Amino acid sequence: MQAGMAVGNLAGTIGVQSGEMALVTALKSGSEDAFALLLGLYCQPIYSVIARSLQDPADAADMTQEVFLKAYRGIGGFHGDASLKTWLYRIALHEAANRRRWWSRHKKQELTIDSSMAESEDGSEHACLRDTLTDQGRSPLELAEATETKARVDAALRQLPESYRAVVILRELEGFAYDEIAEILQIRIGTVKSRLMRGRAALKMLLFPAAQGAAR
Repeated sequence: MQAGMAVGNLAGTIGVQSGEMALVTALKSGSEDAFALLLGLYCQPIYSVIARSLQDPADAADMTQEVFLKAYRGIGGFHGDASLKTWLYRIALHEAANRRRWWSRHKKQELTIDSSMAESEDGSEHACLRDTLTDQGRSPLELAEATETKARVDAALRQLPESYRAVVILRELEGFAYDEIAEILQIRIGTVKSRLMRGRAALKMLLFPAAQGAAR
């Protein structure tokens, strides 16, 4: 309870003092409350982008922890050249790319659609994401259809080339603007738009192959 109040008080303070700058300052001072707030703000979206970027999404919980650990240890080197959010996403995508390269060399296992919904044994590692995906207002049929659609999209995303996949995820699923994506991936805005166009086309081919064949 006291920890929750402390985080709430810190959030209020940050709202008054130029938000992100105050949070970064608190993080650099080693504040545990600031780190808890950082997790509260970005745990779910970072987990989500990592899970969609890996061949085996079961690794996403552990990697999310690694990303925040790297951010905590590396916050001293954050100088505000990018926003804190885009800096975190850059770390997340870099780590995901490294894991994908490791996976392609060592795992070489076939994924099932079920694996895209994998959880840790006790479920605790995925709680920050799972809670946001459950809509109690939906019927069981609607939930099943939404789950099936998400699994198909996630499976198709994992088949895209890495450069296209990152742009599609950031734009279509995370809602970043073109300039933010360019900042995260450290590429030109024109390159972002080109990769997005090609990524969308490739994703459409994967999701609707029959329709694409009939259109030819």
